[in-house]
Amino acid sequence: MIERYTLPGMGAIWSEKNKYQKWLEVELAVCEAWQKKGEIPEAALERIKKKAAFSVERIEEIEKVVKHDVVAFLTSIAEYVGDDSRFVHLGLTSYDVVDTAFSLLIKESLNKIKKDLFSLKEIIKKEALRYKKTIMIGRTHGVHAEPITFGVKLLVWYEEINRHLRRINQAIEVISYGRISGAVGTYIHLDPQIETYALAKLGLKPAKVSTQVLQRDRHAEVISVLALIASSLEKFALEIRHLQRTEVLEVEEPFTKGQKGSSAMPHKKNPVRSERISGLARLARANLQAALENIPLWHERDISHSSAERIIFPDTFILTDFILAELTDIIKNWKIFPENMRKNIDLTRGLIFSQKLMLTLAKKGLSREDAYSLVQKNSLKAWNQHLDFKKLVKDDPEIKKILSPQEIEDCFSLNPYLAKIDFIFERALQNQS
Repeated sequence: MIERYTLPGMGAIWSEKNKYQKWLEVELAVCEAWQKKGEIPEAALERIKKKAAFSVERIEEIEKVVKHDVVAFLTSIAEYVGDDSRFVHLGLTSYDVVDTAFSLLIKESLNKIKKDLFSLKEIIKKEALRYKKTIMIGRTHGVHAEPITFGVKLLVWYEEINRHLRRINQAIEVISYGRISGAVGTYIHLDPQIETYALAKLGLKPAKVSTQVLQRDRHAEVISVLALIASSLEKFALEIRHLQRTEVLEVEEPFTKGQKGSSAMPHKKNPVRSERISGLARLARANLQAALENIPLWHERDISHSSAERIIFPDTFILTDFILAELTDIIKNWKIFPENMRKNIDLTRGLIFSQKLMLTLAKKGLSREDAYSLVQKNSLKAWNQHLDFKKLVKDDPEIKKILSPQEIEDCFSLNPYLAKIDFIFERALQNQS
């Protein structure tokens, strides 16, 4: 038997060679199950296990004639095994092999995504702790709101990845099933014990009931998890893109030695890798639509799902794995500009403290509506006339009647915005590895 094909990278998992290797593993597990039932001589099984191999090139050559990939695969195996090949594929239909092997491929791929996600999570956690108290402006609708910290922004990402890790575990559970139950799932030429034994050897469980295929809601769930992951990665990348804008410049993608940002403008440093992530994430979401369309099949099965799956599964896994690696490298090597974060807090000349001022006035006995109107009047004046908000507040006779100079000063302090950061981190990181 040829050695199991193992090369690094998601592309190797979805190579033709690895696909056929998985098919072979299924066939050999079934042969072993038949031998346990006394249907294949032990000596024949040993010869099959020793000789079983295939040639991708030969399979492709045969398939051009027979127009059936599983038949071509079995013919290639028979050329290596010889007379004992009559025991291979005993009682099986093509999708006993193909669908079960497909589950193995998906499971292997999900485990790689899980490992990559965990690596990204740990890097984000490190950066979140590093910038835990690095204060910056929070933005809603793209407009300055109130101060937060860069660490809290990253902690949101960290917790989002934790949810994806839970979804990955669920997807692994959902796809850890096979079916070796014949042409329409009724075991007419098989014994259910064959299925139980073979699948256990492969690390899978038997579907409680199946048709000629495993039901495609399982596969759609897998793609939906990948689409969710890709969408979150795009969300993180989009934040980097916004924060790298010249007017903001709080974060910057790595710009390596010799890199060029533009063919025309030598000064350019563009967030091209984050933009690439955004583009590829769209493909993952688009592929989910095809996976959902694959759920309804005619009766016990038609082949409409097969052609789409040959594209959407390798593509979605490979692009998700790629953008995971891209974002991990970006975050590992990005540039952060705390001085610009602090400078941007001052852009609105104190307007970001309007809520604190309003609440302080309300605590002093002013109705919320009156406090809001009083603060908004000064806020709009500061905004429209490019004036310092704190100075306007200090000079406002109505406010001066209610608040002392020190109370006004306290409304414009950044310190309170750091007061509960430790609490947020402790809650998010509690019981997390």
